[in-house]
Amino acid sequence: MSTVDEAFARAEELLGTLTARREELERLVAAEDPDGDAAVDLIAEIAELARQIEAELTRARALADAAG
Repeated sequence: MSTVDEAFARAEELLGTLTARREELERLVAAEDPDGDAAVDLIAEIAELARQIEAELTRARALADAAG
């Protein structure tokens, strides 16, 4: 597997985690008595995952540009 493919695979893995956390946040918010602190923590985690995904995609783009 090339380094570009590895970066894309890592981005996909992170996207799966982000999706799971988003679903968790939706369940939390839909609860009868939502936990605001837990929601804020999940939002922070989602934001960090989004940053990591962006970094992997930027890395993959740079590697692809350098290779070709």
